Amino acid sequence: MSEITTDQGGAPAFVDWEFAKATGRRLVPSGPSVAPDEAREIVARIREAAAAAQAPVAETTRMHAPGVAPDALVVDRATWIDLNVDSMAALMSPVFEKVASGRSVMPGPTATAIGGKVTGAETGALLAFMAAKILGQYDLAPQGTPRLLLVAPNLVAVQRELDVDAADFRAWVCMHEETHRVQFTAVPWLREHMIGRAHELVRDLTPTPSELGERLQQLVKRLPDAMGSGGGGLAELFATPEQREKIAAVTAIMSLLEGHADVVMDEVGPAIIPSVADIRSKFEARRGGVSALDKVLRRLLGLDAKLAQYRDGAKFVRGVTDRVGVDGFNAVWTSPETLPLPAEIHDPQAWVTRVHG
Repeated sequence: MSEITTDQGGAPAFVDWEFAKATGRRLVPSGPSVAPDEAREIVARIREAAAAAQAPVAETTRMHAPGVAPDALVVDRATWIDLNVDSMAALMSPVFEKVASGRSVMPGPTATAIGGKVTGAETGALLAFMAAKILGQYDLAPQGTPRLLLVAPNLVAVQRELDVDAADFRAWVCMHEETHRVQFTAVPWLREHMIGRAHELVRDLTPTPSELGERLQQLVKRLPDAMGSGGGGLAELFATPEQREKIAAVTAIMSLLEGHADVVMDEVGPAIIPSVADIRSKFEARRGGVSALDKVLRRLLGLDAKLAQYRDGAKFVRGVTDRVGVDGFNAVWTSPETLPLPAEIHDPQAWVTRVHG
């Protein structure tokens, strides 16, 4: 049997991660035109906004992370791709182990190298598309150091497109991302819980070679569902009913995290972000104004489902807070068992009844 090359973690190298980075960097647009001096000033202002968000977020959420928060990492699109390729490689290692274990014959080095380049190119193209959309991210870094990322060219591009106050917009975005940092640092178990759920889900969703034919048939049958308003992307097309239940459980947690961050970024209030209402109004209008091609890609990648997470999660957070207050809502962070179930995201009273009695 021919040997198969492995990645740094020892898993078979089904994806050439360095080629993914190179492809992403080559395909991603550079972003808006900004003079070097202005770019340095913008980066400095973004860092300041990220630091300034810490106290208001802690006060609004009544959640306090231990220690001193590390500085946010302000990046360009290419650097965002590099960092996310590293995180994706760590997340996908259990998948490759599963695929390798399901093969009776391993491909030779040449076939492996070609396949790795193909999947690397696909990964890079996907991340190039997303790198032009992401404003900020709390990178959980499954095998590294978590960090708060802010994508400078995207903040500039969207602020110019919306024609809103630049300082207020930077502050607004930083409130959202700082909320995510607090969620994962003030709640000690949450990061490992989410990484574990993600590992389990991607491993479960990845078909072995013997399952691939049946999954492809499912793909053909369910493709119209992915293009519908409730489509959750290509991954859900391959899922069995049991796997869809797992997806729904993870989606409920993501809805909580995103909705909570959306509520906090708005509730910080005009005392800190004077034009917050104007920014929110224009930002929501922008979410609905994408091109036809962009809408297709969003449906297939599950990004429409992510937008629903913001809306559904925010309604859940506000619904719970209206009933039991901020401290009562914060019981959600007690343990994995107090996270909302899928049905509870749309029924805050059900969560209140289950957790508070």
